[in-house]
Amino acid sequence: MSNTLDTVIERHALARAGAPPSRAKGVVLLIHGRGATAESMLPLADVMAMPDLCYLAPQAEGYTWYPQSFMAPTAANEPYLSRALDRVAAIIADILDSGVEAGKLAVVGFSQGACLTSETALRNPRPYGFVGVLSGGAIGPPGTPRDYAGTLAGASVFLGCSEHDPHIPLARVKETTAVFTRMGAKVTERIYPGSSHGINDDEITHLRAGLAALAT
Repeated sequence: MSNTLDTVIERHALARAGAPPSRAKGVVLLIHGRGATAESMLPLADVMAMPDLCYLAPQAEGYTWYPQSFMAPTAANEPYLSRALDRVAAIIADILDSGVEAGKLAVVGFSQGACLTSETALRNPRPYGFVGVLSGGAIGPPGTPRDYAGTLAGASVFLGCSEHDPHIPLARVKETTAVFTRMGAKVTERIYPGSSHGINDDEITHLRAGLAALAT
């Protein structure tokens, strides 16, 4: 697995932290938010304190995955949205092709990266070890059909968001939770009072619990 996963890291220019590919028991793909960097996600490796996991993070061109709100008409975010979805899906496919089992792969995103994580997992369903959606939800304007094909049976999903997040409507978080559940995932949703847009201690606790299965 190690040499092939090293090739994936090089091919997609992924930032890396945590365990080297040669001895990693699981892989965590981290998707950054708007205006951020791949490297800004890597400190989560230290926070998680799971030395057997390899953390990888791609960098969005121009520091953003798509230009408008994730709630905007889809055409307003094209062609950037399709490129971003294709890119993350390709990275996941290559990681799996390297020999990493789906149950040993986690995808975790924050903000714009959480929206991209949600949409990618829904469009490419498989029994992921863990999907972490931190302040985000499925992409598209209100009324977007959510008739995704396939099943997420066996996948574990966590969604966490502020009750009054200035960027993420609570109704979209609830809708995303419902879609993940309908597709067979084991879903945990936590809504937090307040208006902050960030990652809190309770979310970190849920991330640790979700990633623990990858490290065994």
